[in-house]
Amino acid sequence: MIPVTKPYLPNREKLNAYIDGIYERNWLTNNGPLTQELTHRLEHYLGVENLLLVSNGTLALQVAYRALGINDPIEGKAAEAITTPFTFVATASSLKWEGVEPVFVDIDSGSWNLDPKNIESAITPQTRAIVPVHVFGNPCEVEAIQTIAEQHNLKVIYDAAHAFGVKYKGESILKWGDAATLSFHATKVFHTIEGGAIIFKRKEDLEKAKLLINFGISGPDNINTLGINAKMNEFNAAMGLCVLDEMERNLNARAAVWHHYEKALSQHLQLQGKTEVLDYNYAYFPVVFESEEQAVRVIATLKENGVLARRYFYPSLESVACLNTKTKQPISKDIASRILCLPLFDELSQDDQEKIINSIKAELKR
Repeated sequence: MIPVTKPYLPNREKLNAYIDGIYERNWLTNNGPLTQELTHRLEHYLGVENLLLVSNGTLALQVAYRALGINDPIEGKAAEAITTPFTFVATASSLKWEGVEPVFVDIDSGSWNLDPKNIESAITPQTRAIVPVHVFGNPCEVEAIQTIAEQHNLKVIYDAAHAFGVKYKGESILKWGDAATLSFHATKVFHTIEGGAIIFKRKEDLEKAKLLINFGISGPDNINTLGINAKMNEFNAAMGLCVLDEMERNLNARAAVWHHYEKALSQHLQLQGKTEVLDYNYAYFPVVFESEEQAVRVIATLKENGVLARRYFYPSLESVACLNTKTKQPISKDIASRILCLPLFDELSQDDQEKIINSIKAELKR
């Protein structure tokens, strides 16, 4: 069976060497030398400052909310954050978990990102933040969002889980907002098996977050604030260092797969409209079909041929009961009903890719 994604596994000998060092030092967690090294190397590779490694991408969001104070109630009522319904559930559930009500506004029909034109009408006295998502690594309209945030004194936290290494106008997209969060889950372009990171605009927010991820402890006898345990361990950092060493090879292989799909399918299916002046990371290859029925048929046909595709993102989050929202977001609902992400990973052979493409084209002719 061809999976929709496959974790990148780096050179085993190099990983073993890092693990040997962990055994020799007997330093497994609590900001060990490999975690420190990965922090510095990622800041250099990504072209950012104030990067904090954490144990997963969901905790990255939750810690960012707390560090920036957007979870504090307003006059006894829960704060609100404006976000997109077209995303992985963690974007919204992490807000809810931290006592912040997610307020969904609809997406742009081309980019599939949160549409800035819909933001201002959703702002209320309870609004503290905007939480946009760089969907499939495609940058949001960051200038427009920043303007709105400054006019209304709102924080901006970007869910950049898909945007590792993405550049906009020659600069890292992670520099935008008060914070941007990354996921380093095994299925991501860059991974540490499980893990994540937060990139803060201001160093003082980074320093606050360092306390938050370590139980609020600032020293052996000092507990400064409430905190949790969200630290990255040395084994995760070792994997990250190995994967980072091989990023060019990984990205080149993914780019070849992505462009082959684009050449074969762009005349037949709707593709995501990309932001101009973009250096992309080829994280996903989503396609939108004419109808939900057609998308479901294609999933079944691919599965019969030994291929797994994913309805990603589905469902549109305003329809998820536990998020307690009653608004309708027609564009998000429509795109979510018709979208599939096709298999994309560095080891996907051209023969297997042709099998996927031919199965889709055959179904489209029915």
